[in-house]
Amino acid sequence: MTAVADRRIDVITAVHAPSAPYLADAYKSLCAQELPAGWEWHWVIQEDGRSDAVRPHVPDDPRVTFHQGRPGGPGVARTIALAYASGPYVKVLDADDQLTPGALARDLALLEADPNLGWATSRVLDLLPDGSTAGFDGDPADGPIARGAVVDYWKANGFRAQVHPATLFVRRDLLLALGGWMALPASEDTGLLLALNTVSRGYFTREHGLLYRKWEGQATAQASHTDDAEREARMAVVAARAEALSCAGWRSSATG
Repeated sequence: MTAVADRRIDVITAVHAPSAPYLADAYKSLCAQELPAGWEWHWVIQEDGRSDAVRPHVPDDPRVTFHQGRPGGPGVARTIALAYASGPYVKVLDADDQLTPGALARDLALLEADPNLGWATSRVLDLLPDGSTAGFDGDPADGPIARGAVVDYWKANGFRAQVHPATLFVRRDLLLALGGWMALPASEDTGLLLALNTVSRGYFTREHGLLYRKWEGQATAQASHTDDAEREARMAVVAARAEALSCAGWRSSATG
């Protein structure tokens, strides 16, 4: 690495065999990012399991590190990947998604300019199988997000957050203080987002920051993801965590 650790953005990606071929597109989107002088990104790719299928798709680049581990789902893989993150910021990038040009620099500028912000998110475009994109108009206004706003919206709108957790850019110390991603088979990123919003202010930018790939092999397209009993249990523990944090009265130092 040519950048010192305190000027590094650690981009964390959980991957399993079906999504490994998409790493090449994710890598291209990372290489297209332009950061301020002295800043660099470090891509930590963590396989959810140990196979021979992922490594051939990992780019040969000194800015990229690859690790494997016991399977436990994407939340476990991302949390394990934190062991190899040393910079002040963490950016989420799912293996099958792509960053838009300028996304990393925008996120970085927001949190560098305001120490009272703990995290940032942005708009998303769905990347469809034919290569076209589709957006939607349900996003909030551009600007800061008050503590509790995402939680309240999520509860009032069928357990759907108004900002996308796949676009998360977060202070690493805050992420570690909350224990990383939830140990759930799905909704682990939503659980983290709600916990972050409970203890710290965030920011939403209406510039598109992510191409969110839609394909038949993605986890959210599987029948198990919408199983009513499991979904109810996931939502219950996500809500309980946010409520417990709220009742405890803990606030991140990155708050207003």
